[in-house]
Amino acid sequence: MIVTIDGPAGAGKSVVARRLAERLGFRFLDTGAMYRAAALAAHRRGVDWNDAQAVADAANAANIDVTAERVLLDGEDVTAAIRTVEVTRLTRHTAGNPQVRAHLVALQQRVVAAADFVTEGRDQGTVAFPNAECKIFLTASAEERARRRHADLLARGETIDFDEVLAQQNDRDASDATRTVGPLVPAPDAIEVRTDGLTPEEVVDKLAALVQRRREA
Repeated sequence: MIVTIDGPAGAGKSVVARRLAERLGFRFLDTGAMYRAAALAAHRRGVDWNDAQAVADAANAANIDVTAERVLLDGEDVTAAIRTVEVTRLTRHTAGNPQVRAHLVALQQRVVAAADFVTEGRDQGTVAFPNAECKIFLTASAEERARRRHADLLARGETIDFDEVLAQQNDRDASDATRTVGPLVPAPDAIEVRTDGLTPEEVVDKLAALVQRRREA
Protein backbone atom coordinates (compact mmCIF):
# COMPACT_ATOMS: atom_id res chain seq x y z
CA MET A 1 0.00 0.00 0.00
CA ILE A 2 1.18 3.54 -0.76
CA VAL A 3 0.04 6.52 1.31
CA THR A 4 1.02 9.89 -0.21
CA ILE A 5 1.23 13.08 1.81
CA ASP A 6 1.59 16.27 -0.19
CA GLY A 7 1.43 19.89 0.92
CA PRO A 8 3.27 23.20 1.19
CA ALA A 9 6.41 23.90 3.19
CA GLY A 10 5.84 24.01 6.94
CA ALA A 11 2.64 21.97 6.95
CA GLY A 12 4.37 19.35 9.10
CA LYS A 13 4.62 16.68 6.41
CA SER A 14 7.99 15.20 7.31
CA VAL A 15 7.35 14.76 11.03
CA VAL A 16 3.80 13.52 10.57
CA ALA A 17 4.62 11.21 7.65
CA ARG A 18 7.49 9.62 9.56
CA ARG A 19 5.34 9.04 12.64
CA LEU A 20 2.45 7.75 10.54
CA ALA A 21 4.76 5.24 8.87
CA GLU A 22 5.90 4.04 12.29
CA ARG A 23 2.30 3.76 13.47
CA LEU A 24 1.29 1.72 10.42
CA GLY A 25 4.45 -0.37 10.26
CA PHE A 26 5.22 1.09 6.83
CA ARG A 27 8.49 2.47 5.46
CA PHE A 28 8.93 6.22 5.02
CA LEU A 29 10.23 8.21 2.04
CA ASP A 30 10.96 11.94 2.31
CA THR A 31 11.08 13.00 -1.34
CA GLY A 32 11.68 16.65 -0.50
CA ALA A 33 15.01 15.60 0.98
CA MET A 34 15.94 14.16 -2.41
CA TYR A 35 15.47 17.54 -4.14
CA ARG A 36 17.39 19.25 -1.35
CA ALA A 37 20.25 16.78 -1.72
CA ALA A 38 20.25 17.33 -5.48
CA ALA A 39 20.46 21.09 -4.92
CA LEU A 40 23.35 20.62 -2.50
CA ALA A 41 25.13 18.46 -5.07
CA ALA A 42 24.75 21.14 -7.73
CA HIS A 43 25.80 23.87 -5.31
CA ARG A 44 28.98 22.00 -4.42
CA ARG A 45 29.81 21.73 -8.11
CA GLY A 46 29.44 25.48 -8.43
CA VAL A 47 26.95 25.26 -11.27
CA ASP A 48 25.39 28.25 -12.96
CA TRP A 49 21.82 28.13 -11.63
CA ASN A 50 20.60 29.68 -14.88
CA ASP A 51 21.96 26.68 -16.79
CA ALA A 52 19.20 24.08 -16.42
CA GLN A 53 21.24 21.38 -18.15
CA ALA A 54 24.19 21.89 -15.82
CA VAL A 55 21.88 21.66 -12.81
CA ALA A 56 20.37 18.46 -14.18
CA ASP A 57 23.77 16.95 -14.95
CA ALA A 58 25.03 17.65 -11.44
CA ALA A 59 21.90 16.36 -9.76
CA ASN A 60 21.58 13.26 -11.91
CA ALA A 61 25.23 12.33 -11.39
CA ALA A 62 24.86 12.46 -7.61
CA ASN A 63 24.34 9.30 -5.59
CA ILE A 64 21.36 10.17 -3.36
CA ASP A 65 20.24 7.65 -0.76
CA VAL A 66 17.32 8.57 1.51
CA THR A 67 16.33 6.39 4.46
CA ALA A 68 13.89 7.02 7.29
CA GLU A 69 16.68 8.49 9.41
CA ARG A 70 19.42 9.78 7.14
CA VAL A 71 20.13 11.42 3.80
CA LEU A 72 23.37 10.41 2.10
CA LEU A 73 24.93 12.32 -0.77
CA ASP A 74 27.73 10.39 -2.46
CA GLY A 75 28.12 8.44 0.78
CA GLU A 76 28.24 11.53 3.04
CA ASP A 77 25.58 12.11 5.69
CA VAL A 78 24.00 15.46 4.71
CA THR A 79 20.85 15.14 6.82
CA ALA A 80 21.53 18.44 8.58
CA ALA A 81 23.27 20.21 5.68
CA ILE A 82 20.24 20.01 3.38
CA ARG A 83 18.02 21.81 5.92
CA THR A 84 19.94 25.09 5.97
CA VAL A 85 18.39 28.33 4.75
CA GLU A 86 20.84 28.42 1.82
CA VAL A 87 19.94 24.97 0.53
CA THR A 88 16.24 25.65 1.07
CA ARG A 89 16.57 28.74 -1.12
CA LEU A 90 18.40 26.82 -3.85
CA THR A 91 16.08 23.80 -3.94
CA ARG A 92 13.68 25.54 -6.31
CA HIS A 93 16.28 25.08 -9.05
CA THR A 94 16.12 21.29 -8.77
CA ALA A 95 12.42 21.08 -7.92
CA GLY A 96 11.54 23.06 -11.04
CA ASN A 97 13.95 21.26 -13.37
CA PRO A 98 12.11 18.75 -15.62
CA GLN A 99 15.12 16.45 -16.01
CA VAL A 100 15.83 16.37 -12.29
CA ARG A 101 12.18 15.69 -11.49
CA ALA A 102 11.95 12.87 -14.04
CA HIS A 103 15.09 11.28 -12.63
CA LEU A 104 14.03 11.54 -8.98
CA VAL A 105 10.42 10.45 -9.59
CA ALA A 106 11.72 7.33 -11.33
CA LEU A 107 13.99 6.71 -8.35
CA GLN A 108 11.07 7.16 -5.95
CA GLN A 109 8.99 4.67 -7.89
CA ARG A 110 11.78 2.09 -7.74
CA VAL A 111 12.26 2.60 -4.00
CA VAL A 112 8.63 1.93 -3.06
CA ALA A 113 8.04 -0.95 -5.46
CA ALA A 114 8.56 -3.76 -2.96
CA ALA A 115 7.03 -2.57 0.33
CA ASP A 116 4.29 -0.55 2.02
CA PHE A 117 5.31 3.13 2.10
CA VAL A 118 4.26 6.54 3.37
CA THR A 119 5.76 9.09 0.97
CA GLU A 120 5.74 12.85 1.39
CA GLY A 121 6.48 15.73 -0.95
CA ARG A 122 4.79 18.05 -3.43
CA ASP A 123 3.67 15.79 -6.29
CA GLN A 124 3.36 12.36 -4.75
CA GLY A 125 -0.36 11.91 -5.32
CA THR A 126 -0.43 13.65 -8.69
CA VAL A 127 2.75 12.58 -10.52
CA ALA A 128 4.84 10.03 -8.64
CA PHE A 129 2.03 7.76 -7.42
CA PRO A 130 -1.26 8.70 -9.11
CA ASN A 131 -2.66 5.25 -8.27
CA ALA A 132 -1.82 5.38 -4.56
CA GLU A 133 -4.49 3.86 -2.36
CA CYS A 134 -4.63 6.81 0.06
CA LYS A 135 -3.76 10.41 -0.81
CA ILE A 136 -3.58 13.20 1.77
CA PHE A 137 -3.01 16.92 1.23
CA LEU A 138 -1.62 18.40 4.45
CA THR A 139 -1.75 22.15 4.88
CA ALA A 140 -1.95 25.03 7.38
CA SER A 141 -2.14 28.82 7.30
CA ALA A 142 0.89 30.67 5.95
CA GLU A 143 1.59 32.27 9.34
CA GLU A 144 1.39 28.96 11.19
CA ARG A 145 3.73 27.30 8.72
CA ALA A 146 6.24 30.16 8.93
CA ARG A 147 6.18 30.05 12.75
CA ARG A 148 7.06 26.35 12.67
CA ARG A 149 9.86 26.87 10.17
CA HIS A 150 11.25 29.83 12.14
CA ALA A 151 11.29 27.82 15.37
CA ASP A 152 13.01 24.94 13.60
CA LEU A 153 15.73 27.20 12.19
CA LEU A 154 16.37 28.84 15.56
CA ALA A 155 16.65 25.40 17.14
CA ARG A 156 19.31 24.54 14.53
CA GLY A 157 21.30 27.63 15.50
CA GLU A 158 20.45 29.74 12.45
CA THR A 159 19.65 33.41 13.03
CA ILE A 160 16.87 34.73 10.82
CA ASP A 161 13.88 37.07 11.26
CA PHE A 162 10.36 35.66 11.20
CA ASP A 163 9.35 38.11 8.46
CA GLU A 164 12.18 36.85 6.26
CA VAL A 165 11.09 33.25 6.82
CA LEU A 166 7.52 34.18 5.89
CA ALA A 167 8.64 36.05 2.77
CA GLN A 168 10.83 33.13 1.62
CA GLN A 169 7.98 30.73 2.27
CA ASN A 170 5.54 32.83 0.27
CA ASP A 171 8.00 32.94 -2.63
CA ARG A 172 8.43 29.17 -2.43
CA ASP A 173 4.67 28.60 -2.31
CA ALA A 174 4.24 30.67 -5.47
CA SER A 175 7.10 28.84 -7.20
CA ASP A 176 5.76 25.42 -6.17
CA ALA A 177 2.23 26.21 -7.36
CA THR A 178 3.19 27.68 -10.75
CA ARG A 179 6.06 25.53 -11.97
CA THR A 180 5.38 23.61 -15.15
CA VAL A 181 6.52 20.21 -13.84
CA GLY A 182 5.13 18.64 -10.67
CA PRO A 183 3.28 21.73 -9.43
CA LEU A 184 1.95 21.73 -5.88
CA VAL A 185 -1.75 20.99 -6.32
CA PRO A 186 -3.97 18.53 -4.46
CA ALA A 187 -4.76 15.35 -6.35
CA PRO A 188 -8.46 15.25 -7.29
CA ASP A 189 -9.00 12.31 -4.92
CA ALA A 190 -6.81 13.63 -2.08
CA ILE A 191 -8.24 14.33 1.37
CA GLU A 192 -7.26 17.77 2.71
CA VAL A 193 -6.24 17.94 6.37
CA ARG A 194 -5.46 21.30 8.02
CA THR A 195 -2.98 21.14 10.89
CA ASP A 196 -3.49 24.57 12.52
CA GLY A 197 -3.74 24.17 16.28
CA LEU A 198 -3.04 20.43 16.20
CA THR A 199 -0.09 18.60 17.70
CA PRO A 200 1.80 16.18 15.45
CA GLU A 201 0.30 13.27 17.39
CA GLU A 202 -3.22 14.59 16.84
CA VAL A 203 -2.53 14.88 13.12
CA VAL A 204 -1.15 11.33 13.03
CA ASP A 205 -4.31 10.09 14.76
CA LYS A 206 -6.41 11.73 12.05
CA LEU A 207 -4.33 10.32 9.22
CA ALA A 208 -4.15 6.83 10.68
CA ALA A 209 -7.95 6.78 10.85
CA LEU A 210 -8.14 7.89 7.19
CA VAL A 211 -5.76 5.15 6.10
CA GLN A 212 -7.71 2.55 8.06
CA ARG A 213 -10.93 3.58 6.36
CA ARG A 214 -9.27 3.28 2.94
CA ARG A 215 -7.95 -0.16 3.83
CA GLU A 216 -11.43 -1.29 4.79
CA ALA A 217 -13.15 0.20 1.74
